[in-house]
Amino acid sequence: MKKMIPKNDTLYEQDFVAWCEDTAAKLRRRDIDNLDFDNLIEEIESLGRSDRRELRNRLMVLLAHILKRMYVNSPENFNGWELTIIEQRRQIRDLLEESPSLKPYLVEILAKVCVNALESVQFEYKQTEFPDSWQFDVETDVLLSKKYWEEQ
Repeated sequence: MKKMIPKNDTLYEQDFVAWCEDTAAKLRRRDIDNLDFDNLIEEIESLGRSDRRELRNRLMVLLAHILKRMYVNSPENFNGWELTIIEQRRQIRDLLEESPSLKPYLVEILAKVCVNALESVQFEYKQTEFPDSWQFDVETDVLLSKKYWEEQ
């Protein structure tokens, strides 16, 4: 049974993948007059927001796992936490390499993400004493490489 699509629906509303392919083809042909500018602008803005959201989420996971590794006395979990730290750092470095303009955003959100990471681990590990604030280097290169727990 064929789906009935109202005549006033645009290709964007009917089939997003087909709209993307059609838009890419029009861009290749430089067919500016027939582009769906409103939806194209919305999608491009969305791509930037998506990368920012991914960076924020990966930074949150990274900081939470650094805190767990440093303060939670659970040696059976150390390896898993360190693997997560390695992966998040790799993914963050890849994001920053692909979009260097995200580096100032990382600096901008770091303080808030630190607070959120601390709140998260404090809730998860109520019996563990964590610092009230992030006590470590916040320089991006250090944050993405240093094994803080080896200096304790």
